[in-house]
Amino acid sequence: MHAPHSPAASFPHEPVEPGERLGGSLRQDAVAAADSPADHRRLGRELDIFTGDELVGAGFPLWLPDGAAVVAELERYVLDLERRQGYRHVRTPALGKRALYERSGHWQHFGPDMFPPFRVGGEDLVLRPVLCPHHALVYRSRLRSHRELPLRIGEVGSMYRMERSGVVGGLTRVRGITLNDAHIFCAPEQAAREAVRALAMIDEAYDVLGIRAAYHRLSLPGPPEVGKSYAGEAPMWERAEAILRDALEQHGVEVRAVRGEAAFYGPKIDVQVYDAHGREFTLSTVQVDLYQPERFDLEYVAPDGSRRRPAMVHRSVLASMERMMAYLLEAYAGALPPWLAPVQVLVLPVSPAQAEAARTVALRAEEAGLRVDVDDRDESLGARVRAARPRRVPYLAVVGAREAEAGSVSVRLRDDRRLPALPVDAFADGVAAVVADRRRDLGFAG
Repeated sequence: MHAPHSPAASFPHEPVEPGERLGGSLRQDAVAAADSPADHRRLGRELDIFTGDELVGAGFPLWLPDGAAVVAELERYVLDLERRQGYRHVRTPALGKRALYERSGHWQHFGPDMFPPFRVGGEDLVLRPVLCPHHALVYRSRLRSHRELPLRIGEVGSMYRMERSGVVGGLTRVRGITLNDAHIFCAPEQAAREAVRALAMIDEAYDVLGIRAAYHRLSLPGPPEVGKSYAGEAPMWERAEAILRDALEQHGVEVRAVRGEAAFYGPKIDVQVYDAHGREFTLSTVQVDLYQPERFDLEYVAPDGSRRRPAMVHRSVLASMERMMAYLLEAYAGALPPWLAPVQVLVLPVSPAQAEAARTVALRAEEAGLRVDVDDRDESLGARVRAARPRRVPYLAVVGAREAEAGSVSVRLRDDRRLPALPVDAFADGVAAVVADRRRDLGFAG
């Protein structure tokens, strides 16, 4: 199933750029979105989430403290989810020898989309465009037994791609990518079940994050004349496709088969979503790869003592942190769920006389594991409340003379509700419970 080399072929795990599926102009879509209050670039500036600098270059966002806090929370969530599903986490370098990507097939199929190699100590090193070759090396670090399979290896790792200048912008298309990635090495007969497990993980994460999948796309190879480059032979692709079709049938979701959207080494399930502007793109993927295990000569010892070739299931639940952040900022118009909010509690003393009491409230909230800020600037309470609104802080804790005396706070919620005065402990523990449950609402019924 070989086709001529083309730099247009999709990378593994690469999301479809918003607008592509709807046939619109990418640049026109981007300009129109930038005028919207829900555009993630505008929200990123307003909320101090990320920035860029010409000295770093286009496509390399700089996460500011508040943005880094959200990314860390997303990573914490997905790593915990994976641990509960039996994943073992690794850390691998963002570089590899050119020979590594020649072995994996990426150099032959995606060379123009990779950063050029640079010479160090007589060797050509390359910034990796994907994590899967490194994970294949982790697998083959020693001979594996069938008793170890499925072996689920996960990582939140960095990778780099030579995106064209015309499509780089904001967080949706970047050159420096942080990917929630994992690879499952299993016996071929286990691959469909592992794909189903991955789809169930995606469903669970979407439920927590409030994401609604539009449909699942079965992305298959296209005919050679379209110019995309695929590795391997037809029987390998047919086996991989059959595995994914089995998984989709077991999972029971709406499926649309699309030719020409496969990864170069195998077919994939793309979970399609619509962003806040109605543009469709891929957020999460599950892929079956029978090609790279062959290229890396991966083996396991079967029950009868023979050496057999594993299948490799690629999957990404949250996709890239950059794309996920852009999606969530727009979906929630910056008012992220309490567990993701950069600052979860803002403490406001009514006057300087309550400054010490406000700091005590903040300390108690921090002890409950919350992200807290204190605004004790020499301005009126009304002015500080108004200044807090664009920050989308879920909980404002106001400390006046009565509250300071009683050890309580007056609570204002982001949705404009006001609560009766609450003891500091009850408030801190109540917010902490909402955060711990990763609820999307603000809690505090009333």
